[in-house]
Amino acid sequence: MYYVPDGTKVAGFYECSECASRFLSVKVEPSLVCPYCGKEPDMEIGPDEKMPEAVETAKLLDVISGEEEVERMDTLLSLAVTGGDYSWI
Repeated sequence: MYYVPDGTKVAGFYECSECASRFLSVKVEPSLVCPYCGKEPDMEIGPDEKMPEAVETAKLLDVISGEEEVERMDTLLSLAVTGGDYSWI
C-alpha cells in the first residue's frame, strides 16, 4: 500500500483511471504514474530497444492541506482498504 509519512503537511489525492485505486502522494502534480498498476520505465535499454515511456494514469482529484487533514484522509483510505478494521491502523 502507498501512504504518506507522518507529519506531512500537503499531499495530493489521486485516482487511477486504469485500476480505479485512490491514494495520497507527497508529490502534487496534475498526473502521476500509479504506484499500484503503473511501472516506472527501466532506462537501461539495449541497442535494439526503444526508449520506454512512463504512462501517468493517476489524475489529481484534490490537494489536501494541513497536517490534521492529511492524517484524517490517510486514515480514511486505510479504513477503506481494510474494510473498517481499526486494529490494523
